[in-house]
Amino acid sequence: MHIRRIPGRPRRPRRSRPPRSRPLLRRSSALRTAGTLLAVTALLASACSAGSSTTAAGMALPSPPRSTPPALVPYYAQKPAWHACAVSGFECATLKAPRDYDRPAGGDVGLAVARKKATGHGKPLGSLLVNPGGPGGSAVDYLEQYAGVGYPAEIRARYDMVAVDPRGVAHSEPVTCLDGPAMDAYTQADVTPDDPKEINGLVGALRRYAEACGQHSAALLRHVSTVEAARDMDILRAVLGDQKLNFVGASYGTFLGATYAELFPERVGRLVLDGAMDPSLSARKLNEGQTAGFETAFQSFAKDCVRQRDCPLGGAGTGSAQVGERLKAFFRKLDGAPIPTGDADGRKLGEALGTIGVIAAMYDQAAWPRLRDALSAAMKRGDGAGLLALSDSYYERSAHGRYGNLMSANAAVNCLDLPPAFSSPQEVEKALPVFEKASPVFGRGLAWSALGCAYWPVRATGRAHRIEAKGAAPIVVVGTTRDPATPYPWARSLAAQLSSGTLLTYDGDGHTAYGRGSSCIDAAVDAYLLHGTPSPHGKRCS
Repeated sequence: MHIRRIPGRPRRPRRSRPPRSRPLLRRSSALRTAGTLLAVTALLASACSAGSSTTAAGMALPSPPRSTPPALVPYYAQKPAWHACAVSGFECATLKAPRDYDRPAGGDVGLAVARKKATGHGKPLGSLLVNPGGPGGSAVDYLEQYAGVGYPAEIRARYDMVAVDPRGVAHSEPVTCLDGPAMDAYTQADVTPDDPKEINGLVGALRRYAEACGQHSAALLRHVSTVEAARDMDILRAVLGDQKLNFVGASYGTFLGATYAELFPERVGRLVLDGAMDPSLSARKLNEGQTAGFETAFQSFAKDCVRQRDCPLGGAGTGSAQVGERLKAFFRKLDGAPIPTGDADGRKLGEALGTIGVIAAMYDQAAWPRLRDALSAAMKRGDGAGLLALSDSYYERSAHGRYGNLMSANAAVNCLDLPPAFSSPQEVEKALPVFEKASPVFGRGLAWSALGCAYWPVRATGRAHRIEAKGAAPIVVVGTTRDPATPYPWARSLAAQLSSGTLLTYDGDGHTAYGRGSSCIDAAVDAYLLHGTPSPHGKRCS
């Protein structure tokens, strides 16, 4: 999932989004589903098993032993060469991990690690690993640009703040797929096809994307699962000299943290899982749930919008359903007649980019004023520049037409972690009523966007299953009631699955809760990280 940063707030920024090079909008984090054109479902990470069960296709799931096998001892005993990072005050190193844990002698993968040493005031608590979500968000960039300086001073004083980019992500042998111009075309593909010709066009775009990923990243593509990333974190834990893993994960980072707890329950220290995912759900159910989550967030935006003088979707007394219908009508208009944006590369704003622009702003209510401005410009003056900027921020597209690694890594991880939500366009068509009921505004596009993994060149190695992590220390699961990308029911479910899970609820809008302005949430999480005692199960904050 990948999450986006929204600047301009005096409070601490939310932690679930990698902050690299975007003026607005994470993390995670938002969120994106593998191989999708509407990247919003990308937060739908997949679940992998720690046991010896198999996937529906009969492929064995990874089964790491509880103790360290002899072939992995050299990895656990390595001594990274720390050096000054480009960002002052941080140390960087490269961690080695086996590319294939079943064949450790078959080669290594290099993982980028960064840390900021504790300032030294108070009893040291070891390392605190942070992950902003995705999959595909750079934890290293997130640490250097936010967490290493933005986390509470007392936590930074007592913890070494640490981040590792998961395999295939950003600075850790990144997965690559399409170049800039090809990615531009991909993001503009029609994800609400109306006839067989348009369906074929969408399928062609999805196939070309998958084939490019397979062509450019063949060696790594089979080995970027969440299980492997979690096992890499255990090597890092040992290398850092910690007996237990302390971890704050947001959005997809919650699945990564929960997977670690399942694999190594006895090594769990203090784990915070904010904006939780439900590992027991299939890819289709995750997509359905996230579709409903974006509808919930949009309804909240709509109620706020009509109270504002500059709302282009209606005024006082306009119902949320009417607001939704007006937005849908605008999307249909874009589908038939894209509008100018002033883009240097000549891109116009069609339905696909316009929809992503709106969805991007659902991650944080601080973006709602900017969304109103962008919608007003597009709907009243035919100027799509504002919505295009929101969309570009979401996709990590620079002003020079280059894309970050986010979307490629997101697809690679998600398509490996879970079998596809749909295997054919016919399956999508049958499911459209369910998705459109979940979200009259976004449902159709999100259903078609969930088709991407059907054409992935590598078969999934994971499956949906409950994570209990029996024997783990207390784990704090944080859920936001109107979270668009990781709906609140997912947090309740994960907290119930985990044998030591405790649920902390934020009654509010936006994606994730820690560091987003609730002193109640922040105090509860900070106290847990500093003292190890979680707040009572079921505690609610606003």
